[in-house]
Parts: sequence; C-alpha cells; structure tokens
Amino acid sequence: MKPKNLVIVRAVREQGLNHAEAAAKFGVTRQWVHTLVTRYDAEGPDGVATRSRAPHTRPGTTPALIRDRVVQQRIDLTAQGADAGPATIAWHLAHEGHQAPSTATIRRILHAAGLITPTPGKRPRSSYIRFQAELPNECWQADITHWYLANGTRAEILDILDDHSRFLLDIRPATAFTGPMVVTVMTELISAYGPPASTLTDNGLVFTTRLARYKGARGGFEKLLAAHDITQKNGRPGHPQTQGKIERFHQTLKRWLHARPRPDTIQDLHTLLTEFRTWYNTQRPHRSTGRRTPEQAYTALPKATPTGTRTTEWRSRTDRVDAVGTLTLRYAGRLRHLGIGRAHAGTPVLMLIHDRDVSVSNADTGEIIAEHTIDPSRDYQPRKR
Repeated sequence: MKPKNLVIVRAVREQGLNHAEAAAKFGVTRQWVHTLVTRYDAEGPDGVATRSRAPHTRPGTTPALIRDRVVQQRIDLTAQGADAGPATIAWHLAHEGHQAPSTATIRRILHAAGLITPTPGKRPRSSYIRFQAELPNECWQADITHWYLANGTRAEILDILDDHSRFLLDIRPATAFTGPMVVTVMTELISAYGPPASTLTDNGLVFTTRLARYKGARGGFEKLLAAHDITQKNGRPGHPQTQGKIERFHQTLKRWLHARPRPDTIQDLHTLLTEFRTWYNTQRPHRSTGRRTPEQAYTALPKATPTGTRTTEWRSRTDRVDAVGTLTLRYAGRLRHLGIGRAHAGTPVLMLIHDRDVSVSNADTGEIIAEHTIDPSRDYQPRKR
C-alpha cells in the first residue's frame, strides 16, 4: 500500500476536507482524489494500494498454444532432418490451420527456448548475387556427391535439379558413376520431361572433356546435348558458387540422410533416396518458389525448350592399324573399334573425324583406305563398302 494514498483518503473521510481542498493540499488532481475515495469506500484500505499499470489484456501476445507448437515444430523438423527455420515453421503452422505469427516472432520464441545457436560470422543472405531461370526446363543443374554406407563403403549419388522450380528430376546412387551411366540417366529424363534449354554442371569428366589433360573426342554427355541442341554450361574451375543451387541442395539432402540410419547396401540407399525425392518434391516448401513445393512450381508454367545452335565436331588424329586390322577411336565417351582390314596391319594412318563420319587414309601416301559412320549403339564399326 502507498501511505500517501491512505493519508489523502483519511483527510477527506476523517478530517472533513472536500476533494478540491485535498487535491490542493497534497498536490494531486481532484479526479485522483475522487478515484481514491471511491476505491476506499468499495474495498477498504486495500483499494488504495498501488496497482500495476500493465494492460489487463494483450491482444498482440502470441498464445501459449502457438508458442508450444512453434517449439514442437522446431524439434520435430530437426529430428526429421528437414529445414526448421522460422519461415518453414510458419508455413507448417499455416497448413495446420493456425494463425502463424511473423517469422521475427517465431525467431524470438525459438531464442527464448534455447533452440537457436547464434552464428555471427555467417554471411548475410542479402550479400549474395542471385540468379534463377525464368521457366521450368530452362536450365537443369547436375552434380555428383557421395554418402557412406553402414560398412564404411563410399557410394556416389547423381542428382539433377531444375533451376527454376528446384524440382528434383532424378536422384540415384551407384558405386561409381561413369560417363555412359550419366548419359543413360539424362536420356531417360529427356524422354520423361522433354529436353531442357540448357544444362549447368561442374567440369567432371562425366559431364565434359573440355579440361581433360589429353584432348580428344567429346564425351557422351556432350554428344547427347549436342544431338538435342541443348546449350551446355560449365562452372569456373574451383568456383562451386556457380552451381550454388545444387550445392545448397546437397546440404538439404545430407541433413535428411543424417537423421536416418546408415543404409547397408546401395539398394537400401536407393530406397532412401526415392523416399527423399517424394518428400522433397511434394511435401517440402521452398523459400525461393514462394513457399510452394518444387512440384507445384515445376507444373505452374510452360516448359522452356532448346534454342541452341548445333555445333559440329572436327578433329584429326594419327594412329597405326593393329595386327588384326582395326583402329580404336573414342566417341561419346566410349572406345570404339573401327574395322580397316588385315591387309593394312601396321600401316600408319591419318584419321579425319567430322561428328560421326570418319575418313582413314594411309599417312604415307594419302590414299583413303576406309570410311566409317559411327553407330553410337555398338562397339565394332565395320567400314563402308
């Protein structure tokens, strides 16, 4: 109780001062004297005790139910290996039918619960220069990462992502991926989704031979893209930021895999990746697509198509016909055997290659001794008659 309040009341009630006189004597307003006397008459001495000035209700306060749900969402999403940031939590709350608070409020709730680890050294998102394809199939990003099986064996994972929508077109494991394996996957995707306008990859030999130590034929991946007039783009060596979307995707993938037991076999890993692909494409909202799922973003707009101009391959090389009358030539990432004839065994030759057409001449005389049109589906290439 504030003693002054009681003195004011007793001066009115017991000493006969009116409200104006008491206000003047004690340096308060007449309204305040009236309020104190009214409270005293209704509640006695407790009525003139000091009262909190806090509002009786706080309509802007986040309800306890929502605060608890925010905390539980953070715990559940983290346990699942999913993104669990404030924006993602807000999306899940809205899809549960709740009135989601702002992301700033969610962040404060998580801080209060001790569920956020400060990272002051982290580069701010606003500092990045961002680019994104305007349409689905305008650019596909592809890369190979790895994961370890339960016995410590290292497995490779090939993933191909649509740049515009982040739709995961394909993801599969193998002990090690070769150029022909990548070509097979890409061929399946072109049949299923149509050819993209362009691709973006690093400089791995399964994607390009442009930085190969020994220059030679284009790889199978390059040949496939050229056949469909698809523009091929490669990042600068040592600069993975160029393929930033698929590099960031690997963080999401591995966070999800970390939340599950290590698979025992490649097939077990394949089963896990199939489950991940369904979750990633159809259940996980993506910040860069307006909190739509990748599948929703991929199907929302018409698909881009190739606009590149087909480039032809010209090259030459020298060799010597082997003892059984054949030459070897690498085409589309695979070594082919060209039939020349036993009569030319040991002959030094000049090979002129124009895409699939090969002309073989005697290096000493210039006489053309064989011509071939490469059949990409077979190893041995008989000469034209």
